[in-house]
Amino acid sequence: MNLRSHLLAGHVIPAHPLALDSQRRFSERHQRALTRYYLAAGAGGIAVGVHSTQFEIRDPQHALLKPVLQLAAETAREALRAEPRDVALIAGICGRTAQAVAEASLACELGYHAGLVSMAAFKADAEVGILAHIAAIAEVIPVIGFYLQPAVGGRVLSYAFWQRFAEIPNVVAIKIAPFNRYQTLDVVRAAIAAGRDDIALYTGNDDTIVTDLLTPFRFAHEGKVVERRIVGGLLGHWGVWTHAAVRLLREAKPAAQSPALAAQWLTEAAAVTDMNAALFDAAHHFHGCIPGILEILRRQGLVPTTLCLNADEQLSPGQADELDRVCAAYPHLVDDAFVAAHRDTWLR
Repeated sequence: MNLRSHLLAGHVIPAHPLALDSQRRFSERHQRALTRYYLAAGAGGIAVGVHSTQFEIRDPQHALLKPVLQLAAETAREALRAEPRDVALIAGICGRTAQAVAEASLACELGYHAGLVSMAAFKADAEVGILAHIAAIAEVIPVIGFYLQPAVGGRVLSYAFWQRFAEIPNVVAIKIAPFNRYQTLDVVRAAIAAGRDDIALYTGNDDTIVTDLLTPFRFAHEGKVVERRIVGGLLGHWGVWTHAAVRLLREAKPAAQSPALAAQWLTEAAAVTDMNAALFDAAHHFHGCIPGILEILRRQGLVPTTLCLNADEQLSPGQADELDRVCAAYPHLVDDAFVAAHRDTWLR
């Protein structure tokens, strides 16, 4: 697989959740089922060891980072032997530089193609230090950058930072997730200024997924107007209703190229945002985002519980009712029938 070409083509890349049983033990059977689901749904990659997978898998008392990464890679390879196609395996990479380089090395050993690098451990550092950190990781594994919103542990980063970030040779993509239009524009403009048309731009802006996919971003560069597009999404939201998400992206691509965008796409954009508000628990500052994802998967029979390694992470009051509401309101954006038809095979 040519990783750059694959990412530039634009794909649905779900952020892979963690399946726990009623005793908060890792359920390998259900974890495998989730990986099989994403691949059967048509995902072009999976991101494992990221926020949706629960950062606590790295804690010594759980020691689940390697088992979780290994299981996903093995399950994906098994599924792809039966139905060969290109799928990007992306590992979440966290911590200060020593930890992050070790995680990148582990990901390479397990056959991952790229690392999605969290910069949350550098909240108070100068931007130049973060760039050195990214460069060190990029010596080990191709890097997908991650602009994370401050509300869930990220920080605001300058336009100049993103331009220098895009100049690092082994950066292959950037997940843009500041939940902020000004900062989203900074990343797109910086990639153009760096001359990096080989860096794929992916949305992580769960509050504006469809709008990101439909927008042609145009900026002046070296005397001419350059257009860039956000080609796909690497999203916790797409860890559920994945089959419907693949269909949405497939339909959005030609719509985005049309000279006259159909007004129905603005309605669809609002619908997806409404669904995400329930899923990610926007009403309670995203407290229930991981349990919200797990609740949909539990209802579909793909995971046994909504339990998290952190016992404080639970559905918020009223969140289950909101999930009921959006599932009923937007039946074309859920995939319950698809899951029901294949679930027993995935759980084998």
